[in-house]
Amino acid sequence: MEERMMGKTTILRPVEERVDAANSGLLKSRFVDMVNDGHRSFIIDLSAVDFMDSTGLAALMSCLKTLGGEGDIVLASLSVKVRKLFTLTRLDQGVFRIFASTEEALAALNEKGS
Repeated sequence: MEERMMGKTTILRPVEERVDAANSGLLKSRFVDMVNDGHRSFIIDLSAVDFMDSTGLAALMSCLKTLGGEGDIVLASLSVKVRKLFTLTRLDQGVFRIFASTEEALAALNEKGS
């Protein structure tokens, strides 16, 4: 997992090609640690991820629940396959905001004042 800060926004980037049962717990536990440390604005950069299963989706949903509406999580740089998963599950409709790049996601969060 790569992490970097851009202003007050934390960018988390899984470096594995798959987010599945084998590694989705790492994403979730790191996210919880960062929320407990006071972070509230997140971009999850999925540019390296070519496959995500239901445990990966569950981990992202758990991240949303952890924030409890007191912050933002947006997704960026989804591959075609991963984007289709979000479309099929309708998680791209009112659940997660999805952006073509981390730059677009950062601009959107900055506009909102996060």
